[in-house]
Amino acid sequence: MIKIIRTGEKIFDETFMRIKKRGKIFDKDLWAVVQGIVEDVAKRGDDALFAYMAKFDGVEIDARTVEASADEIDASSARVAEEDLRVLELSAKRIERFHRKQDVTGWLTSDEEGIELGQRVLPLARIGIYAPGGLAIYPSTVLMAAIPARIAGVGEIVLVTPSRDGKINPFIAAAARIGGVHRIFKIGGAQAIAALAYGTESVPAVDKIVGPGNAYVAAAKKMVYGQVAIDMIAGPSEVIVIADETATAAHVAADLLAQAEHDVMASAVLLTPEETLAAKVAAELNKQLQTLSRREVAEKSLMDFGALIVTRDMEEAVAIANRFAPEHLELMVAVPEDTMGKIKNAGAVFLGSNTPEALGDYMAGPNHILPTGGTARFSSPLGVYDFVKRTSILRFSRDALQRYGRVTARLADLEGFDAHSRSVTMRITGENP
Repeated sequence: MIKIIRTGEKIFDETFMRIKKRGKIFDKDLWAVVQGIVEDVAKRGDDALFAYMAKFDGVEIDARTVEASADEIDASSARVAEEDLRVLELSAKRIERFHRKQDVTGWLTSDEEGIELGQRVLPLARIGIYAPGGLAIYPSTVLMAAIPARIAGVGEIVLVTPSRDGKINPFIAAAARIGGVHRIFKIGGAQAIAALAYGTESVPAVDKIVGPGNAYVAAAKKMVYGQVAIDMIAGPSEVIVIADETATAAHVAADLLAQAEHDVMASAVLLTPEETLAAKVAAELNKQLQTLSRREVAEKSLMDFGALIVTRDMEEAVAIANRFAPEHLELMVAVPEDTMGKIKNAGAVFLGSNTPEALGDYMAGPNHILPTGGTARFSSPLGVYDFVKRTSILRFSRDALQRYGRVTARLADLEGFDAHSRSVTMRITGENP
């Protein structure tokens, strides 16, 4: 079902590129559809938004019903069992504890020359969170997005999520309440992204859109970037497990399947120099697949984008992982700290066999909204810093102006900007042009 590949074989390069390229290029037809939706919502507002919700989701909504009322949210949240509510609250507590440590304060310095320089940090006024509501629901993602935004001091947190029969999922409603969401709109798809970006008569425009979605949502986020900020273009989820002879094959297989069950486009890869371990993991995958409720999804994911790769040594395993720059990286090795020092590119790193990636999804505390598709080379997990903006502050004394004014004017002259130069020199000489 899933092949064992050795790095010296031709199939390794083919497999590597197939996994790397998955989900990277939007289908031309999909892009054209999304472009039409975005432009229509931007132009016609509510009329277009409601029409697309009826067309794609089969939900009839209007200006009166598009936003969930406080009573509606409370009623939906009340359907969550007390035990499950406590689980969500514990997760939220741990997420908040972690993100409170992210320092986003401003600063101001002055020197003996009479120059003050600094950086002012302010929260965004309004942000939008997209919470999927199709094949699966993700209350954990609502917490991961809303809590850092609340810590940052965002003025208004807006959530959009598709509804079923016009009703909000109880777990999404509960997570929104716990996370500090201010308003919930029962919309989804590319049309919801367009509504958040441009605003409609019923849906307010936001400053930034965060949260994962399907290919249509991802394409819409890419399309509206510049009109609003976005967190990232979230691609299919992925995990790489680097394992040595100390790893338990059943645990490795379980972690690979935990990723594969997300989506048929998800990728789960093992890198190990131990061929015996790779063979045991292959057997475990076949065994454990039989008991999964999402077996068909996981099976296709493993067949298309999974791999058990036998490397020459651990150094090669690390080098390949750095080339992948995976969203999730598990180090199931004897001394994970030693290997961690060699990792340059990863969204989140899980150290040791007692730290499965699923803990990071739900309960550990660090954000699970992570860069995918190799973008961990230059991107970071979502955090408090994603919900603030920075403004530079400058003040020069008269003496400092005299000291730096003429060289500033000279540099402006070199670039051919006379007005720039004059705006400085007239302050130094006191002469008008």
